[in-house]
Amino acid sequence: MFRKYLVKICGISLLMAGLISGCSIEQTNETKVSDLTYTIVEESETPEELKTMIEEKKTADFKLTYEMEDDLYIVRGYGEQATGGYSICVRDCYLTTNAVVFDTELIGPRKGEVTNASPSCPYIVIQVKNQDKSIIFE
Repeated sequence: MFRKYLVKICGISLLMAGLISGCSIEQTNETKVSDLTYTIVEESETPEELKTMIEEKKTADFKLTYEMEDDLYIVRGYGEQATGGYSICVRDCYLTTNAVVFDTELIGPRKGEVTNASPSCPYIVIQVKNQDKSIIFE
């Protein structure tokens, strides 16, 4: 009886060790190496496949990347807001040794500003040269 119990414990331990060793955590260094040149992409210039992906996700908060040839599109959406009048500010976009950092901020309508009463789903799309690095959204 004890032997069967010991065999089960050893088997589970070996399985767990195998699973843990198969997983890895990539260390990301957020120290800025250089600023990254980007272009804000208008909806009319957004690739059709990316537009479809955005349309599916835009009512919820989302972060999305899309590669096309040598370009990388980085998208940040803030989900459904109660009114119009929102804008998105790109606070920073830069390279680290192993990642691209993309930092944005949602800016609400100013007090007294006349806004559209219907809900809006603000998002921003930027285009950069593909860096083959992880993306960190801040």
